[in-house]
Amino acid sequence: MFSFIMAPLVLKFLQKKRMIQHIHQDPNAPIFAAMHEKKEGTPTTAGILIWGTILLFAFTFWVLSFFSPLFANFFNFVSRSETLLILGIMTIAALVGLLDDLFIIYNVGPKKGGGLGMKERIYIYIFTGLIGAAWFFWKLQWDVVLIPFGKLAHLGLFYPLFFVFIFVACAFSMNETDGIDGLAAGVSMIGLIAYLVIVFVQGRYNVAVLLAVALGSLLAYLWHNINPAKFFMGNTGSMALGVLFGILAMYTNTPLFLPLLLLIPMLESGSVIIQLAYKKTHHGKKLFLSTPFHHHFEALGWPETKVTMRFWMIQGMGAMVGVLLYLLNILLIK
Repeated sequence: MFSFIMAPLVLKFLQKKRMIQHIHQDPNAPIFAAMHEKKEGTPTTAGILIWGTILLFAFTFWVLSFFSPLFANFFNFVSRSETLLILGIMTIAALVGLLDDLFIIYNVGPKKGGGLGMKERIYIYIFTGLIGAAWFFWKLQWDVVLIPFGKLAHLGLFYPLFFVFIFVACAFSMNETDGIDGLAAGVSMIGLIAYLVIVFVQGRYNVAVLLAVALGSLLAYLWHNINPAKFFMGNTGSMALGVLFGILAMYTNTPLFLPLLLLIPMLESGSVIIQLAYKKTHHGKKLFLSTPFHHHFEALGWPETKVTMRFWMIQGMGAMVGVLLYLLNILLIK
C-alpha cells in the first residue's frame, strides 16, 4: 500500500527533474534502437521505489523496536545474523546503479552516450562480491556448497572465487533482463517468491519478511511498468535486484539451483555471451538477430507484451521446478 501511494509521487519527481531515458543510435545495435526509439523520454531510475521502500521499512521498524516490544518482537526484520549483510550489499549496488543512471542521463562517463562501460560494471560487481565473500569465508568460516541430490562440498580457498562468480553472474544477468516493459520486475517477483519459500523452510524468518517487503514494492513498481511503461527501474533497480539474488543464493546455499530459480536471467546473459563468442569466431556474424534474448524475439516480430508474458511463464515454470527440487533435496538428505 505504501509503495502504491509513493509510485505516482516518484513518477512526478522523475518527470520534474527530467530523469528520462535516452535511446542512443548505436551502430552496433541498430535493431534495438529502431525497436525502442518510441521509449525516448520515459522517466527512469524508478528503481529507487523498490530498494527505497525496503530500506525505509527496515530502518523505521528497527528504530521503533527500541521503543515498542511489539515492533521488537514482530515487525523488526533487521538482524545482524540474517539481513544486515543483505541490506548492506543491496544498498551499495543500488547507489552505484543510481550513479550510473545519472551518468547516462547527463552524458557523463567512459561509454558513448554516458554511463559506466561493461568493464567498469564488472569491476564494481567483483568488488561488491568480495565484500560478501570475505564476510562468509573469513567472518563466518563458511566454505561449503550444496550439491543437488548430493552432499555439502567444501571448496576451501576456492569458495571466495565461487562466491564472486555467482554474485557477478546474478548482477549481470538481471541487468541484461531489464530491457522491455515489465520483464525484469515480473521475473524478479517470481524469483523472490521462490526464495521466500526457501528461506521460510530454512527458518530464516527475518529474511522472509525482507523478501515480502521487496515483493510489495515490486508489485507497485510493476503496476506502472506494464506496457506501455510509465517509468523504468534503471540500473539502480536492476543492480539492486541482481545482487539481492546473488547474496540470497549464497546465503541459502542454493547457487547450483540458480539455472532454474532464475531461468530467464540466466538465459538472457547466456545469449549475450554466446553472441559475443559467435561473432569473434565467425568474423562478426551474428547467431541471434539481437541480444539479450528478448530482443531476438522482438526482431522476429513478436509484440513486446507477448515476449514479456511468455518469459514470465517460462520463469514461473523454472522457479517452480527449482523449489520442488530443493525441497526434494532436503528430504533425500534427511
